[in-house]
Amino acid sequence: MTRLFNDPAAFADEALEGFVAAHPRRVRRVPGGVVRATRTAPGQVVVVIGGGSGHYPAFSGLVGQGLAHGAAVGNVFASPSAHQVRQVAKAAQTGGGVLLAYGNYAGDVLHFGQAAEQLTAEGIPTRTLGVTDDISSASPAEAHKRRGVAGDLVVFKAAAAAAEAGHDLAEVTRIAELANARTRSFGVAFSGCTLPGADHPLFTVPDGRMAVGLGIHGEPGMGEQSVPTADGAAELLVRTVLGELPEGVDSPRGQRAAVILNGLGSVKYEELFVVYRRVAQLLHEAGVQTVDPEVGELVTSFDMAGVSLTLCWLTDELEPLWTAPADAPAYRKGAVETTELTTGDIEEQAADDTIPAATHESREAARTVLAALRVLKDTVDTHADELGRIDAAAGDGDHGIGMQRGSRGAYEAAVHAAESGAGAGTLLSRAADAWADRAGGTSGALWGVVLRALGTALGDTDRPTAPVVAAGVAQASAGVMRLGGAEVGDKTMVDVLVPFAAALTTATGEGQSLPAAWDTAASTAVAAAAATAGLLPRMGRARPHAEKSLGTPDAGAHSLALIVRAVHPVLATTLEKH
Repeated sequence: MTRLFNDPAAFADEALEGFVAAHPRRVRRVPGGVVRATRTAPGQVVVVIGGGSGHYPAFSGLVGQGLAHGAAVGNVFASPSAHQVRQVAKAAQTGGGVLLAYGNYAGDVLHFGQAAEQLTAEGIPTRTLGVTDDISSASPAEAHKRRGVAGDLVVFKAAAAAAEAGHDLAEVTRIAELANARTRSFGVAFSGCTLPGADHPLFTVPDGRMAVGLGIHGEPGMGEQSVPTADGAAELLVRTVLGELPEGVDSPRGQRAAVILNGLGSVKYEELFVVYRRVAQLLHEAGVQTVDPEVGELVTSFDMAGVSLTLCWLTDELEPLWTAPADAPAYRKGAVETTELTTGDIEEQAADDTIPAATHESREAARTVLAALRVLKDTVDTHADELGRIDAAAGDGDHGIGMQRGSRGAYEAAVHAAESGAGAGTLLSRAADAWADRAGGTSGALWGVVLRALGTALGDTDRPTAPVVAAGVAQASAGVMRLGGAEVGDKTMVDVLVPFAAALTTATGEGQSLPAAWDTAASTAVAAAAATAGLLPRMGRARPHAEKSLGTPDAGAHSLALIVRAVHPVLATTLEKH
């Protein structure tokens, strides 16, 4: 288990701070993550990678000459926010455009996609690529839904080497897509990982059994079987990966392949070498010629005891990119040309902190909103461990930590806005940005949408009426569905947000006061959250483990229901007198 930490919510930030201090000649800190400490040629395409913390050496350890130009670093097992991605990309770019590459997870897709749109709008051409190498997470017919695991390294390496060779953005993107299309991975685990501050692992495996087809966020495997010998594990890995060849590869015989035997966190290197001994034999017997194999920890999951096998079926174009020199803190190959270090630090651009003028009535409303955000934060703190346990039923168990980071960030931003005289709309807008930035992940993006929609509806001029608040909640509901793509029945927060919004609209339309209408809608939300226990997830990381979540409510739905119920007394206390 992860034993050394201070505040679990600060773990990712403190780990990044120590990492940068340990590698000053290769990386430097910028807002949102890290970039190369060495200079990049003007006009070169830059490859910016990223994802949640907890996977070292992915992602920050893969920044350096011949590999990524920068990495956006999110909270533990949560994607960085669009703001973080955008900041890192702007710090790294030198005029040739940006390729954003990441594992194919819902939060990363949302945030990297938003960042790409923003960067392009600012005149920085940007493309995105989600790595989809994990064959256990979806069928070949739905390969676009697969998650990225250790195959991340192959794709990042090919793209970065192509950028170093001087290719333009379209060509770098094409090469990255080719590497992704020809990469397959499969993994097994003997125990789950334990997040900082948690007292139990995200999943357990009975003695003598192992999970097969697991993810890198502590998700349980797709199934279980008896623990084999090292040779038996190698045979399972090779048989499974060779069982699905990419388009254009009719037979393994005569093919050349990049090979990665990846330790997921606590399998010792000697154990990995024992397994690789048999992997190499089996690949040789199948007629596969291995090229620069890698055995070690490349993409981990804290202290998970597991191992995965990755094969990238090389082409004449991909092979020299795989074997090209690289010099990153956690990955070195060959000898790169010496490049001077950059001087000075890239400081975060000062944000416009001007608070728009607000009426007395809106500032009064802002005080009520601030009180609600305080109760929201306290509610999340009280239930954080419970939310993590619920999320771990079929997901990665990070929902509690993510909600804590987001709600704390939102409250701190709201306090500052209120002290500066902000109206309700501006206060909620600042809170929305802070939540998305601090939490990252899918929930960070979606809660940012919720608070911003409410802020837009309330504005900074009038005292909010019950119908106006209901309209803001309805707009939030529509925005979450539009951004996240979920519908009622998918087992997400949408299953609570939609009926809550509908009930609030109906009650306020009937003339009920906001506290009374909110109370009615909150009861609807609580019932809807409980009902998600009977649903099978169709979105997010829990989707591949749908059956495991039966009987357990969705963590996002449950947290939303807890929050709207907790907020009611604030409204009853402050608004009934109006």
